[in-house]
Amino acid sequence: MRHRDKARQRIGWDIGGAHLKAAYLDDAVLADVAQWRCELWRGLSELDEAFAAARQRWPDLAACTHAVTMTGELADAFEHREAGVASIVASAARALGSDVAFYAGDDGFVDAAAACARWRTVASANWLATASVVARHVDDALLVDVGSTTTDVIPIAGGRVVARGRDDASRLAARELVYVGAVRTPLCALAARIRFRGRAYNVMNELFATSADVFRLTGEVAAAHDQAATADGGAKDPPSTRRRLARMIGCDAREATDPEWLAFARAWRSALAARVCENVRHVIADAGLAPRAPIVGAGCGSFLAYECAQRTKRRYVDFADIVGAAAVCRDGARLCAPSVAVALLRPARA
Repeated sequence: MRHRDKARQRIGWDIGGAHLKAAYLDDAVLADVAQWRCELWRGLSELDEAFAAARQRWPDLAACTHAVTMTGELADAFEHREAGVASIVASAARALGSDVAFYAGDDGFVDAAAACARWRTVASANWLATASVVARHVDDALLVDVGSTTTDVIPIAGGRVVARGRDDASRLAARELVYVGAVRTPLCALAARIRFRGRAYNVMNELFATSADVFRLTGEVAAAHDQAATADGGAKDPPSTRRRLARMIGCDAREATDPEWLAFARAWRSALAARVCENVRHVIADAGLAPRAPIVGAGCGSFLAYECAQRTKRRYVDFADIVGAAAVCRDGARLCAPSVAVALLRPARA
């Protein structure tokens, strides 16, 4: 990519426990969006390697203005969240050059030292960045960002984010954070019993299959978004996917037809969609959102946000439309909404 004035380039980064996501703005216009696999539980070297891949895509990276948000501080590699924030801040500061700031929610953007000192406001604040951008454009709405691992359900009223929770624990209590996603969720977390060929089965509580297996068969998650390893470390082709699904009820894939396994995948889809929609309804009620308030969808599982809009009889708005993403960046803007948001929220250098 060529850019005429490096001082006007901003990159927003969302550092998660499974992916590094980034959005490149050229003079406040979204020009490129990318995602790299980054399994932080394996160690901080994963993040260093992901930054190296980003540097290959954007050779002028060190000359840009950077805005960073994160959720990766929860990864198993860190003793606690404070240590996770400090480690991620240090890695980002090394990789991104001198002009890097960290999103601290209501405190705005802070430097590396302040980010470590204010780690509680920096930790897992990416949802607030996305919601704050939505609130600039829509007075009343419900943001439903269905990612690979989690779903954010964030109410906006009067042009303000009115979420009850601010950290992960309080957001889980308020139903504003739902630990299900379109790629990495173990299927055994979704249902105790599941129907197959007209009969109900107890579910095997083993990591035999994940939500990616479901949406791979239904064709709703793009291959580019399906970056996580499979439960068995095997292939992502249809036969391997059906084999993993079959194991959830103690079967082999050869015991049923391909259409029957597709119907089984749709049963799991219904269970996941019901979980998301249940929490959406609770947050709508708690926030007292009027029927005119739309659902704004984001994430690789935004099709589930769309379904929630249908079930609650609300208008649906795509996050890509909120930020005015050009056609070439629409999918990326939706997938990497928090990285787009922090890039937009941090002012460009003078």
